Amino acid sequence: MESKHKHFKVLTLAGCLLASMASASVFASQLVIMQNEPPRSMDPGNQTATFTGTVLDPMYEGLTRLGDDGKIIPALALSWTSDDSGLNWTFTLRPNVKFHDGTPFNADAVVENFQRHLNTQRGLAGSGKIRTFIQDVKKKDDLTVTFQLKKINPAFLTVLASGPGLMVSPKADKAGSINNKADGTGPYKLVQYKSGEYVLEQKNPDYWGKSSGPDEIKWTWSSEPSVMNMALQSGQVDIINPVPPQFAGMLKNNANVSLKQSPGAAVFWVDLNTQSKALSDVRVRQALNFATDQQALVKAIMFGYAQPANSALAPVDPNYDKSLHDYPYDLQKAKDLLKAAGYADGFPMSIAVQAPDARTAQVLQGMWSKIGVKLNVRQMESGVWTKAAFADGKEKAAQGTDAVLASWSSGLYGSDLQLRPLYHTSSFAPGGANLGFFSDKQTDDLIDTAASTLDDAKRKDLYFQAQKQISGLAPQVLLFYQDDLYAARKNISGVVMQPGGQIVVRDAVKQ
Repeated sequence: MESKHKHFKVLTLAGCLLASMASASVFASQLVIMQNEPPRSMDPGNQTATFTGTVLDPMYEGLTRLGDDGKIIPALALSWTSDDSGLNWTFTLRPNVKFHDGTPFNADAVVENFQRHLNTQRGLAGSGKIRTFIQDVKKKDDLTVTFQLKKINPAFLTVLASGPGLMVSPKADKAGSINNKADGTGPYKLVQYKSGEYVLEQKNPDYWGKSSGPDEIKWTWSSEPSVMNMALQSGQVDIINPVPPQFAGMLKNNANVSLKQSPGAAVFWVDLNTQSKALSDVRVRQALNFATDQQALVKAIMFGYAQPANSALAPVDPNYDKSLHDYPYDLQKAKDLLKAAGYADGFPMSIAVQAPDARTAQVLQGMWSKIGVKLNVRQMESGVWTKAAFADGKEKAAQGTDAVLASWSSGLYGSDLQLRPLYHTSSFAPGGANLGFFSDKQTDDLIDTAASTLDDAKRKDLYFQAQKQISGLAPQVLLFYQDDLYAARKNISGVVMQPGGQIVVRDAVKQ
């Protein structure tokens, strides 16, 4: 009995050691990433946030995909052709692909995915990108679909690789679970989404392609810059994105960390509610721009890791107009404009901000007080801010929301996806990201014409005109273009950063 008991104890100990080793192995192949905000939805078509897109990227795919060099490559479509008009496209789909819930990916799934965006009753946040130029999508056979466009769009294949073009399981969409339970065809599938804490993704054993990434990817978040900094320096997390600018210098000097920096595509701005009484006057909006000392703001908030914004497009955009300079810092000009508009003593207004942007709003509060504008800063948790920011005009009036501090990046997806969601009349919130309800026919016409112009020089000229028109009407106060900054432990490789701050980690390697 005694020898059996000892033998049992030895086996138990060996089992414990094996379990411990297995646990260590799993932990070693888990990549942990901390971002500054939580994901807004598990549905790629119902969100427009860069850092939500980062979380969803390993789990979803579109018919096309952007390669590391920014060029379009096949994904769920093997090939495509268009007719001479450029309005009719045929896509041959990849066979033997399944969604994470086992639903087959085929022509029916593609049609259902696009029909949900063409259905105006759905109100999905990303649908505006699709509805503006896609007329219809039809099944030809199980592995062939045809697209009919309303007008030529040079960015069509790029849009198919972005949020609303990513394929979700029709079964999960019909069940209404997709907002909380991701279900795509990607190399990773959702294991757990613990709201407020983390998202855990695991390698998809049935993935159609190759995946060289870790066994698991865990996403966490904190709006506290010091928490992000310490989490990386202590090794609690492998990557932080974006790097809080005030800690960039410290991380750069840490031998165990790699800091990656590149010119940013994200434009930070204050969206002004043009339906608010004072802000409906263009002179008041212009006054706020003249009263904003961008250089001081960049120094105080971004520690030099940004540059003042002069246009609605970022410098990395090929259609960016660097010659625009409509609003040099000029307090007297700002006061004169307010006086001419009947607000010589200023006026009160409120701004909705998320925690990471609260300091920016406070600096603006001090600047604008010099012209009598009393800015009430309303700091909100991410989900509450999203509801406030994307409320319609009636709700914003009821809330008393006069402005929203936000950022937007179309990254590699082109000028149309930077200007149309923010400034076109058809993009009023909640259906789009025109949060201040700016409406100008000339701006709409320029955006529409540019989007369907194939000649590069003519298209560039149209975008120059659009930037000038938007700048003059000042529906926003432009702040800065933030450098893209992320940092990783030295043992991490294979991470790609796209312009705009979205990192691609599906093929990351942890040594």
